Amino acid sequence: MTDELADFLRYAERERGLSGHTLTAYRRDLAEFHDFLREYLAASEWSWNEIDRLTIRAFLGSLQRRGLERATIARKLSTTRAFFRFLHRTDRIPHNPARLVRAPKRRRKLPGYLSQVQADDLFVLLRSHAEHEGGLLPTRNRALLELLYSAGLRLAELEQLDLQSLDLRARQIRVVGKGRKERIVPVGGPAAAAIEAYLPERRRFLESRSRRPDSGRRQSAGGSVGAVDMGAPLFVSRQGGRLSRRQIQRVVTGLLERVAAGEGLSVHALRHSFATHLLDNGADLIAVKELLGHASLSTTRIYTHTSTEKLKRVYRQAHPRAQ
Repeated sequence: MTDELADFLRYAERERGLSGHTLTAYRRDLAEFHDFLREYLAASEWSWNEIDRLTIRAFLGSLQRRGLERATIARKLSTTRAFFRFLHRTDRIPHNPARLVRAPKRRRKLPGYLSQVQADDLFVLLRSHAEHEGGLLPTRNRALLELLYSAGLRLAELEQLDLQSLDLRARQIRVVGKGRKERIVPVGGPAAAAIEAYLPERRRFLESRSRRPDSGRRQSAGGSVGAVDMGAPLFVSRQGGRLSRRQIQRVVTGLLERVAAGEGLSVHALRHSFATHLLDNGADLIAVKELLGHASLSTTRIYTHTSTEKLKRVYRQAHPRAQ
């Protein structure tokens, strides 16, 4: 059984190209499922061939009794389905018992996002800080948030961006999304201007660090300056290395709190704002799907719910017989 789990994780990484975070979730979910089976079957020896649909449903029931969210249970079932699909396709089991197990219906929350006024306030604030204070951090933070909103990027996609991903002349950026799928996303004028203002500050910062006695060790993280700099991270930290997810989260959530206090908006709120504002202004749903890098149109449709709610509020406020 250990070999089969290891084979599946190896297949998920090498054949499907799943990210390290997804692989970590798969490993954790399958270890939890394996632990459940050992207790549930109460047998010292058993095989995956013995697992049936009722056993998997019993596993889901145990998760529900523990008070897990429906989205979490659905994700664990998705992992289980993927594993049994792998076992079936590699002829290790005669049939897939997880195929007909239904996931619990998920309560889909409307994603948090900035209003257009809040977005405008945010970028006025960022531009003011960058122009009056200058230096690496204000210009970097402005460029980072402008790009998140302009291109609708995921947190992981932003973290992985290198200088060579960016084409300012064509105003576009090459993004590696889920499943290592690449897409080209346009970059708006304000975001391009913010990046152009940030890049000289980035270069000066890295050059100043390269002149320090311990620069060799630091350049390995942030990249050297000059021609080979094209393989280095686009957004760098105070230490000269790639800006980490946690650092990005701290920067973005702190700035979002300035214009949307108490709303608890995350980095993903800028991606939600990107999609919502496009649809509010008449963008085609399929075009938004491609820009976001969604595999399925059903994933993108949640943003139409956000726009529909806005239309309902306008209707209730403006129509004389709405009530």
